[in-house]
Amino acid sequence: MIDTDEGTEAVDALLAAPDLADALESEPFRRFLDRVPIAIVVAEVKGGERIAYANPEFETLSGQPISEVKGQAWSVLHGQGIDGRQLGAAVVESSDCVGTFEIECPGRAPALVDVYSNLIEDDDGVPSFRLVALLDVGAQGEARREELEQRVRDKDMLLLELQHRVKNNLQMITALIRIETRKAKGRIDTAPFDRLAGRIDSLAIVYKLMSDHGPEGGEIDLGVYLSEIVSSVMHAHAVEGIRLNLKVDAYPVSVNVAIPAGLVVNELLTNALKHAFVGRDGGTITLHSLANDHGCSVVIADDGVGLPEGISWPRHGKLSALIVQSLRDNAKANLKVESSPDREPA
Repeated sequence: MIDTDEGTEAVDALLAAPDLADALESEPFRRFLDRVPIAIVVAEVKGGERIAYANPEFETLSGQPISEVKGQAWSVLHGQGIDGRQLGAAVVESSDCVGTFEIECPGRAPALVDVYSNLIEDDDGVPSFRLVALLDVGAQGEARREELEQRVRDKDMLLLELQHRVKNNLQMITALIRIETRKAKGRIDTAPFDRLAGRIDSLAIVYKLMSDHGPEGGEIDLGVYLSEIVSSVMHAHAVEGIRLNLKVDAYPVSVNVAIPAGLVVNELLTNALKHAFVGRDGGTITLHSLANDHGCSVVIADDGVGLPEGISWPRHGKLSALIVQSLRDNAKANLKVESSPDREPA
């Protein structure tokens, strides 16, 4: 096998030889072609372009015995182009680089070849021969494919490392915010900092899942993701007497869908824990993420006091409204909000 670039240069040099027409009729030159590591086929133009010569490399590459192709028209050559053309017809219709073709060879995998065709003229400028060269690029293509696959693997490793670092940084930011929030209680309103910490934690969970399961397909299991968000929110706020009704199905979604979905769930759970059970000993929060043939339905509910009169969620102009809009845009999701105080969650 030869390097593709070197093979192309060899073909160019062969076709550019000024005395090639005479050389092709020389026995020493034909013996030279017999040893060339490029598949060569030559036809005499006079008499309807009948093949006059094919070298051993052609027989090895194509699987067609030389004795079967000599004296035949170009149509005897086997091979189909990646553009659907037949090899025999293409070498007559084209000049210079004809294209890439697949040649079926009994007993082995098909050969992938680049094909070159050129007319050789005599001293009077009359076409005398057509020389066709076939370069096996299968091995070169495999090497390139392996190189690209290795590059992809390297990038995946870098992505995993980046995800791991981002996850660690987000977790550290969340921890710092919560520490400062505890210190500031009683002096300033810490609710915005709690919400910020929860949102950052939701992002950290995404990167944790991506680091744990790799970047294949760029998808996150929504059921697993929402379960971890519930665990994180319940742990962060630690409200006694609250029972959790959790049911989730496996449902793969893109990261662009998972992130706004997780942020919406984080917002609603946080709001429920802080406001739904004021003045009560406890209650139930429900999170169901159930998949069916039409998609996935996520329900967050509680049996608390409901929204205050005249208040809706999300509130226009707030970050929560932007998060909901992102979920609508990325997941084509529909959002329905109901407030029925003291009603048992579904």
